Formats: sequence, structure tokens, C-alpha cells
Amino acid sequence: MSTQSALLKVMSDAARKAARGLNRDFGELAELQVAKKAPADFVSAADLKAEQVLFEALTKARPGYGFWGEERGLVEGTDKSHRWIVDPLDGTTNFLHAIPHFAINIALERDGAGIVAAVTYNPITHEMFWAEKGKGCFVNEHRLRVAARRNMDEAVFATGIPFLGHGQHAKFLKELHQISQRVAGVRRFGSAALDLAWVAAGRFDGYWERDLNAWDLAAGTLLVTEAGGKVTDAEGGDEVLTSGSIVAGNLELHPQLLGRLTAAK
Repeated sequence: MSTQSALLKVMSDAARKAARGLNRDFGELAELQVAKKAPADFVSAADLKAEQVLFEALTKARPGYGFWGEERGLVEGTDKSHRWIVDPLDGTTNFLHAIPHFAINIALERDGAGIVAAVTYNPITHEMFWAEKGKGCFVNEHRLRVAARRNMDEAVFATGIPFLGHGQHAKFLKELHQISQRVAGVRRFGSAALDLAWVAAGRFDGYWERDLNAWDLAAGTLLVTEAGGKVTDAEGGDEVLTSGSIVAGNLELHPQLLGRLTAAK
């Protein structure tokens, strides 16, 4: 059992507040699935509403902090040393298709210290993944640790597959070829935020993806490291938030996964 700090409580409360609207909209979307026209505008509105709720809740609790969100972009704060990095709806395509696998992502970046607090919340399962730098990683009240597997042939890795007009298809296929023949399984569930949370929880043994945004990754990088895992960019460096590429896993499997990606070049 662990009690959240005042900061984590602010973040968790904001996520739950935004989740109420998303859950309502998700219920309506499930009904709209029979329509021929994909309700993409409906999803955009849900995304915007959720970010507005998060912006208001976080700004009220920490008035000076900056805010960097997927929808509204960068909002400078009077406190230049703190910035929220927020994705109000990670897994938009799942949401659009009434697939119950999406998340709200909130991270706090502190100047000189990187990401210091993180929340990833799945409104459907009510799983609140959270971490504070140096204090461990949790889901609801339970402490999390990355999986203990050491061999790739026992491992299940998560990834993202490039889609229409997005990503490097040929590169991905080379990487998949290098990895899939050596592992127990590769999964593509459609939410980078939850992929990382599930690595932290030991459900996935590792995860790799390219062409992502900082708000997709910011919270998850802290969740994994606080659960005892390792996170780098695809080159093995520290530029995850700026490069948009990520490789995550436990201390034994991370270098093996990175090695396979390097071999795919």
C-alpha cells in the first residue's frame, strides 16, 4: 500500500475528472458504430473537452505551471521551471472504434530534473498507474515491478505499427523481422501510454516504437524507470522526448531488444 503525495493527488483527481466525460462519450460512440460515416469529429470534440478539463484542473491546483498538450500546444506559465505534458486521449483510434483500450496521460517536467511525476489512467478499467521520481511505481495502491524474464524466447514485446501517412513502414518491417522470430509474441494494442504502463506492471517484457510525440511518452518513461526498468531512445540514448523513439524493458531484455533494432538497420 502507498499513499499518494499532494502532487500525485492533484494529477489523479484531474485524470478522473476528465475520464467522466470520456466514458460518457465512449458509451455514445459504441452506439454510433453502426453508422457508415466514422464519427471522427465526435472523437475530436471528446479529445478537446478532456484536455480542457485537465487544463482547468491542473492550472487551478498549480497556477504558475506551464502546460504542453496535444490539442492546445504549449502554454507558457509564470513558473518557468515546471511544465505539465498532457495527452487527454491516447489511443484515439481505439476510442473511435469503441475498443476499450485508451488512456489519459499526465506528466510533470521539472527544469533540470526531467519528468518527476506521472499518471496514466485507463477510464474503462479504472487502473491508475502513477509514479513520483525516486518513490516507485504503482497501479492504484499496488507497487509495480517490471517482469523478471531474461530471455527473449520467453518474452512478449509491445510495439506500434506505422499506419496511413504515418511512420517508416519499411524500417518497421525490418525491425519486426529481427524481433518476432526470436520472441514468444509481439503485441500491438494501440496506446503507447498503456504499452509503457504495462511494461512497468510486468505484463509486457518490453516495448519499442518510433515517430511518437512527447505527450505519448513522458508519463510512461517515469513509470517504467520507477518500476525498475530501463528506457532509452532507439539509438540507446536519452533523447526519448525529442527523438520520438523509445525502447523500454527490464535491465536484461532492454539491451537485447536494442541489439535487434540495431541489427535491423
